[in-house]
Amino acid sequence: MIVTLIDTHTHLDFDDFDADRQAVLNHCKHLGVERMVVLGVYQRNLQRVWDLALSEPQVYAALGLHPIYLDEHRPEHLQELRDRLAALAGHPKLCAVGEIGLDYYVESLDREQQQKTFDSQLQMAADFNLPALLHVRRSHADTIATLKRFKLRRSGIVHAFAGSREEAKEYIKLGFKLGLGGAATWPQALRMHRVIAELPLDSVVLETDSPDMAPAMYPGIRNTPEHLPAICTALAELMNIPAERLAEASTASANEVFGWN
Repeated sequence: MIVTLIDTHTHLDFDDFDADRQAVLNHCKHLGVERMVVLGVYQRNLQRVWDLALSEPQVYAALGLHPIYLDEHRPEHLQELRDRLAALAGHPKLCAVGEIGLDYYVESLDREQQQKTFDSQLQMAADFNLPALLHVRRSHADTIATLKRFKLRRSGIVHAFAGSREEAKEYIKLGFKLGLGGAATWPQALRMHRVIAELPLDSVVLETDSPDMAPAMYPGIRNTPEHLPAICTALAELMNIPAERLAEASTASANEVFGWN
């Protein structure tokens, strides 16, 4: 399947790709993965993400502080992120604030501090008129309540969506797209398969989360944006539509989120 695809969530800057990053990018171009969003997760990788976006035509940057690394974040890192976003405001390579959100799966992470960090970064998304790319694990109720408070003009994407039909409807009402990737192809994800089959086509965007969450057809190996066409095919089967139709819809939705032509 050669169609135009956008990987809305990848960590191509991670050292997992140091040995063959350029080869991966070249192969992606051949496969039709024409754009990919690389996301910041902590203060020490924001410059690396930005440098990669500047050096590669296919790559765009989202900058943010991930809840999983809460213990590493410092108040000055939030200020540095704000300063960086202000300096880059309007730059065509800056496409979002992310990866940000709430993670209640890791019980050791302080929820109050997570919420403060999340609020601060949603305020940045509002102030700089950028979409937000969200990490949400076992925290849908609090995430939805927070988004209702902020009412972002640009909305964004709920990465690796694995919620219920009702939660999907709440995000869609708020203008958010639902990111689907490798985990949604796993055979054990039966509830997710039922939810996916009922999602409005224009609510879905495709992603890999590479190097993590490899799809079922590539078990136990490094995930990569090269797997996006296979993910698209597998998810289209679950939605009972042609893969080309899902690819077109996902690309149109991603372009809508990021303001691309």
